[in-house]
Amino acid sequence: MDNRSADFTLCNEIRRNLENCILGKKVEIERLMVALLAGGHILLEDVPGTGKTQLVKALARTIGGHFRRIQCNPDLLPTDITGVAIYHPRDEAFIFRPGPVMANLLLVDEINRATTKTQSALLEAMEERHVTVDGESYALPVPFVLIATQNPIEFEGTYTLPEAQLDRFMMKITLGYPDEATERQMVLSPNSSAPADSLFPIADIERIALIMGSVKRVHVDEAVADYLIRIVRATREHRGVQLGASPRAAISLLAAAKASAFLQERDYIIPDDIKQLASPVLAHRMMLHTESRVNGLTAEEVIETVVRETNVPVRMER
Repeated sequence: MDNRSADFTLCNEIRRNLENCILGKKVEIERLMVALLAGGHILLEDVPGTGKTQLVKALARTIGGHFRRIQCNPDLLPTDITGVAIYHPRDEAFIFRPGPVMANLLLVDEINRATTKTQSALLEAMEERHVTVDGESYALPVPFVLIATQNPIEFEGTYTLPEAQLDRFMMKITLGYPDEATERQMVLSPNSSAPADSLFPIADIERIALIMGSVKRVHVDEAVADYLIRIVRATREHRGVQLGASPRAAISLLAAAKASAFLQERDYIIPDDIKQLASPVLAHRMMLHTESRVNGLTAEEVIETVVRETNVPVRMER
């Protein structure tokens, strides 16, 4: 078995592990895998009790690496995330004590409960992959992926994520409630309270880093790249949109499409990769006009229209 086939087999095993933990969420787990292999950060948004935290814990247990969790609340300070320099009298020097951000996989639980000042401490880590404390920069581990959870219906004691921070999340994933048969299976499972605790590592973080490197080498035809750019630019020109997808969004969509192609054992992107990922990658970055929102228009509907009206390339070169 060559390296590419072995990597694909491992990715399938990881997916099966997660699907055994979080039942009935095959599409959402596929998107989580796409974002992970693309090196992108993920926003898990849903009501309480749908398995957001369990999914992240299951992923952390499955792929190994250093996992840390931050439980956000209004008292959380930026230094509680980044770390702090403490003076040691014996050494007559300041010693940096790293915070939980120094991890391969960081779970930021209920991110919208942290104040805007604390949320801003994550911006540098998410974009630059390092943190600055007392004028000194400290590189984050490689790879570094942040997964944040958010409750979309609770507003008391919460702070809206700024657009600049939303734009740094590659993808927003919503789990939703399971169907009746799946929920019955969950309730009757002996590990229903903490399914992630029963999992064992089947990979190591070094192997995941190598796979992420392979994903970056997936071929992108010029015609497909033009197709992607036309979709992103069309979101800015739609009459119901106040703020369309950014150039960073286009880069994220391309990276996600590469990961999707890799998971399907292809070394090249096809238009369907872009179509399927356009909504989860672009929708949370867009801002609609007030009149559009009042009339019930959603960002997902805008993207659906844009994708439908954008001509698909009919010929690609390998």
